[in-house]
Amino acid sequence: MTDLFNIAGKCALVTGGSRGLGLAIARGLLAAGARVAVAARTPPSPSDGLVFLPCDLLDADARHGLVDRVVEALGAIDILVHCAGQQHRQPASDYPLGMFEAMYELHVVAGMDLCQQAARSMLPRGAGKIIFVSSVLGFQGGITVPAYSAAKHATIGLVKALANEWAGRGVNVNAIAPGYMNTEMVVPLMQDPARGPAILSRIPAGRLGEPGELVGAVVFLASAASSYVHGHTLVVDGGWLAR
Repeated sequence: MTDLFNIAGKCALVTGGSRGLGLAIARGLLAAGARVAVAARTPPSPSDGLVFLPCDLLDADARHGLVDRVVEALGAIDILVHCAGQQHRQPASDYPLGMFEAMYELHVVAGMDLCQQAARSMLPRGAGKIIFVSSVLGFQGGITVPAYSAAKHATIGLVKALANEWAGRGVNVNAIAPGYMNTEMVVPLMQDPARGPAILSRIPAGRLGEPGELVGAVVFLASAASSYVHGHTLVVDGGWLAR
């Protein structure tokens, strides 16, 4: 049974892997035996043992050849986790279109770019695992987060579209959808005297999730255990969407 979840020796790229959810995922893959590179603007701690590839994922020129850099550093790319993201809260009537476009570029366009890069290695081998980090807001509209919600909806659609083309060629494309997790992005929201308690009271588990609680889902989707799972979004939300 343990062989189903064995990713020892696999080579993984985690975008946004220097902090928050991305760092937890990168550490989790490393602990599971994978070799892990992270692409981000700022480096993780050297003590994490991760290969750091500096890259501004918003810059198309900077993204060019990123997967080649991973292959050069690790020897291959078997797993791609696109976790890089950002958040901006503002009423839709005043939401800056430039910020809306940047949010879509980072979450969706950069993800598609890296999938195409990874596919050039994965498809000829007939093997590979691609995992997007979406959100429960990929199923909901949220409040004052029109760009984030739209981008996370789009990632779920992109996962389905890529799975339709690549499932029969040995590449699994799936996503995870975290709920409200204990990260820097969520802290200001939880400190809001009205919204913080309202959100917490709606989570059946009664608490925020911890970043490390995503690792099991990611290892599952990165391993042979998910060999017949394609185009799926696995929700990890403490029951939020069940309410």
